[in-house]
Amino acid sequence: MVTDKDGYIHLIQYLTEHLGLFEKSEASSINNQTVLELFEDQLSAQIIMVCGQNPKLSFEQRNDIIREIDAIVYDLEEILASVAKHNATAQQSIFITEFSGLIKNLFDKEIEQLLR
Repeated sequence: MVTDKDGYIHLIQYLTEHLGLFEKSEASSINNQTVLELFEDQLSAQIIMVCGQNPKLSFEQRNDIIREIDAIVYDLEEILASVAKHNATAQQSIFITEFSGLIKNLFDKEIEQLLR
């Protein structure tokens, strides 16, 4: 659905270009969430929004979306392996929120074409 599209590849490249943001260690984190937990929470919220905005999605289509999110989280685990369990900083939280919104945009575009 989205993980095989150019837009997703560009987002992964965008993430890798900003890995330095995750390698910096700050003493103060914004909460007790790790980088990966924050990604998971943000992506979950975005996908709940996607499904809520598209009530015409079938059960099978919703399951496809969930499988795609699982694949995205797997990719994030691979890319961020060395820092995934570190507590997220304020800057990282902002980036993760932005990145998750961009993922939602990919789904919005694909769903729009799917439901035509």
